[in-house]
Amino acid sequence: MTDADVDGAHIRTLLLTFFYRQMPELIEAGYVYIAQPPLFRVAKGKEAYYAYDVKERDEIARRMSPDGKTGINLQRYKGLGEMNADQLFDTTMDPDTRTLLKVNVDDAITADAMFQTLMGDEVEPRRVFIEANARFASNLDI
Repeated sequence: MTDADVDGAHIRTLLLTFFYRQMPELIEAGYVYIAQPPLFRVAKGKEAYYAYDVKERDEIARRMSPDGKTGINLQRYKGLGEMNADQLFDTTMDPDTRTLLKVNVDDAITADAMFQTLMGDEVEPRRVFIEANARFASNLDI
């Protein structure tokens, strides 16, 4: 379980790389899962929903208000620590309502390759990756 933002994605990549390199048998046996905490809480009055990305947040807001803004209370979670204990339980830990993604070997191989590209000793693959993908970057936590 990591934060839902870009920093959490980075940490998730590090964790997957660790499991893949040090304990691959856990992944192969199907024991590694990724918990999916929400990035937003969208509320109006007593009605509240959780969203996992900006697109879902906007869709929920439009369903709750004609203009998607009037009377809407948006909360962005910068990390798991910003959620109340009951919110964290309901969204990420409760077996009846949580979303878990089972990690497979392909996920771990992809994470390992990404880690090697972005954090490895060779500069050239990192430069090529950044040049090829910089235009796709949005919603950076700067």
